[in-house]
Amino acid sequence: MHTIVIGGTGHVGTYLVPRLVEAGHNVTVVSRGRRDPYTPHGSWRSVHHVTLDRAGDEAKGTFGAQIRDLKPDIVIDMICFTLESAQHLVEALRGHLEAFLHCSTCWVHGNTVTVPVTEDQPRRPIGDYGARKAAIEAYLHREARRTGFPETCILPGHIVGPGWVPLNPQANFNPDVYSRLAQGEPVALPNAGQELVHHVHADDVAQLFVQAIENWNAAVGESFHAVSPAALTLRAYAEAVASWFGAKAHLSFQPFDAWRASVSERDADATWGHLEHSPNCYSIAKPQRLLDYRPRYSSLQAVREAVSWLIEHDIVKA
Repeated sequence: MHTIVIGGTGHVGTYLVPRLVEAGHNVTVVSRGRRDPYTPHGSWRSVHHVTLDRAGDEAKGTFGAQIRDLKPDIVIDMICFTLESAQHLVEALRGHLEAFLHCSTCWVHGNTVTVPVTEDQPRRPIGDYGARKAAIEAYLHREARRTGFPETCILPGHIVGPGWVPLNPQANFNPDVYSRLAQGEPVALPNAGQELVHHVHADDVAQLFVQAIENWNAAVGESFHAVSPAALTLRAYAEAVASWFGAKAHLSFQPFDAWRASVSERDADATWGHLEHSPNCYSIAKPQRLLDYRPRYSSLQAVREAVSWLIEHDIVKA
């Protein structure tokens, strides 16, 4: 089975490509440039690499044909961010694939009605990124219904793993928050600290992609959440991080508008984006039932592994 992973050296690709190789796939990674995965693995020695400039080749109308000419059985697209990009690829690959998997996001959900959020809730995305991903998801599902295009959408939450900073208890990506909690220093949280964040280890996202391939009859034409078994409140998250270091979390709480004055504009904007989505803890009942998805990591386990890497590389001070 020849499987192409477009954007296969990123967070999820670091784990997905070795899983595919170990499952017997002949894997080609397509990327703009050659770079090492976040975590080394011997499976990469058997992977074929193809360098393509997606944006430039799409502008010339050639990217889809270049992917098709590699003669894949399966295509996994990790880096599609516009409807036009999805349409270009689908038109080129229609009738030439057994399976097509698109990496979407849980942010296709915006304002929701019930929690935990299930995949069948109406899409009311907040912000440009969620709206663009929702449009791609809707287009792919229409193609599955109308033309039989063999697509599946995987919707990750906040992806975590060694090698990058995970979403922290302030709902932004400032690693100093972990340092302050580790050292027992005061940390201010927005509002009452009861908003939710829902992490997932990159390897568990990779697991779900592979499970979708291996259970294709159940996966085709569907969307599946890729998250840990349970979301975290910001307050409980902060308290857990402090406890890893034998410290007590010294937390204070401020209304968001007051709190944002104490952080950088970049951190405040990141936090606001996550707070907007905070009511949305995401159900994994569907992938558990249909695809036998079994996350290896809880949210805290995934974050702790990532923070350990940050400490080893002197990014977080314990």
